[in-house]
Amino acid sequence: MLLEYTNKNNSYICINDILFKEFHISTRLRTKLIKNKCIYVNNNICDTRDKISIGDTITVDLSLDEDNSNIVPTPMNLDIIYEDEWLLVLHKPAGIAIHPSMLHFDTSLSNGVKYYFDSIGLKKKIRPVNRLDLNTSGLVVFVKCEYIQECLSKQMENKIFKKEYLCIVSGKFKDKVGTLNLPIARKKNSIIERCVNNNGQKSITHYEVLQEFDNYSLVKCILETGRTHQIRVHMSYIGHPLLGDTLYGKSSPLIDRQALHCSKLEFIHPISKQNMIFTCELEEDLKARVLP
Repeated sequence: MLLEYTNKNNSYICINDILFKEFHISTRLRTKLIKNKCIYVNNNICDTRDKISIGDTITVDLSLDEDNSNIVPTPMNLDIIYEDEWLLVLHKPAGIAIHPSMLHFDTSLSNGVKYYFDSIGLKKKIRPVNRLDLNTSGLVVFVKCEYIQECLSKQMENKIFKKEYLCIVSGKFKDKVGTLNLPIARKKNSIIERCVNNNGQKSITHYEVLQEFDNYSLVKCILETGRTHQIRVHMSYIGHPLLGDTLYGKSSPLIDRQALHCSKLEFIHPISKQNMIFTCELEEDLKARVLP
């Protein structure tokens, strides 16, 4: 896990300039890398305050071991869509949590990723980039080092990291394409439930109706922001709760979970700079509702 840059810029004065302006490494991570002697100039451990010359090669070694013993490794059949030295893209089925918790101490997707990291000798913390609810299916990215997490988090902030969902909602829409710009806040006296509230955080969902049926619709949603339960809250607020969403709607005889699936992720690979696009077909329980 190496970052490398050969200096060709007369405006860079010291090695820190390269770390901040070329690699965009945060101050916190830079401090950790300096402490662990992971930064080199021309293959020699360096003081990052040293002056930089044209032709000097800066190398950052991101392979330092991390303590990940806080997560129990659990053998699991991971559905890996894509993997390289830097990240994993997984398909998460409904009914499995992303993170360990009191109820999912050793059965979360992170437990399975920890077991996989152990099997390949990767001693890194478990870092999911995007998060899905327990009963939401679809694509999840796990990164293999802190630097990639920083890069993808910045892409989310700058709306470069794009998330697209498919959901099945109650009723039919008057406007088949639209944008919901409705602030979301935690519901009073609840640690789980959210609601539309003028004092909440800015929350924007773009939607498009793809198919209509007798009393429900298949809808594509693109998130401009990523608030907890955003699609579920927005759709419920406008009178179209997700099928099976017992928190913001009601149970359904058609499906035994909220009908929500992360179907597409798009981002720029922090190392190769390639545009990465991943798609994931609907789960069988959702397919059965929208296919003839």
